[in-house]
Amino acid sequence: MTPLLPLSKEQIASRQKTLLWALLLSLWGPFALGVALFLGRSTTQLADFIRRSVELIALFVSWWTFRHLARHPLMEAAARAKLSRVAALSVAAAMICSGLVMIAVAIFRLFNFQPGGNVYLGLVIASLGLLTNGWFWRRYTVMSREHYNPIIAAQRQLYQAKTFVDGCVIIALAVVAMAPAPAVTRYADLLGAVAVAIYLLWSGARTARQVAAVTP
Repeated sequence: MTPLLPLSKEQIASRQKTLLWALLLSLWGPFALGVALFLGRSTTQLADFIRRSVELIALFVSWWTFRHLARHPLMEAAARAKLSRVAALSVAAAMICSGLVMIAVAIFRLFNFQPGGNVYLGLVIASLGLLTNGWFWRRYTVMSREHYNPIIAAQRQLYQAKTFVDGCVIIALAVVAMAPAPAVTRYADLLGAVAVAIYLLWSGARTARQVAAVTP
């Protein structure tokens, strides 16, 4: 894998536009999930709210870094490589932090469980997220195969994880909606949060290893 290959003007514009759209479309997630969380009181939804909020910060860092590098083409190669690695590692850190917080939330709610409320809004949000994140995952995969860039490669890993997480959230909330009995809800909800946490920890660690393995 060759790091930091030069991109054409068209490729830079395309990637910068995709990063910006990813950031803008992610802005509504934490706010909408805050409402859904208030209605549903679901551990999985709480974990998802925390995840989206932390990831939003990482998305901003990635977009700003790519934009900054595009506007300063004469920047020294070592400095460009360092900024790119920092942005990519911020994505890995976001996934790892989200996973750790989710595990903590799941453990806390295991001993302080309350039956969930209306989870249908959360289901709608997660379903829309699955479609959107799946599209970005495919888009970043095509870009990474076309021309390697650590920022774009990290985004591909992030959106792969986001797509998987949305699938887990949908399954967990669907079980809660179809079987609202406290005994079923408790374990479906907690298993959903734990599955999301484990996958995010694994994805974050894998992304960090891949970024560290690239020689600037």
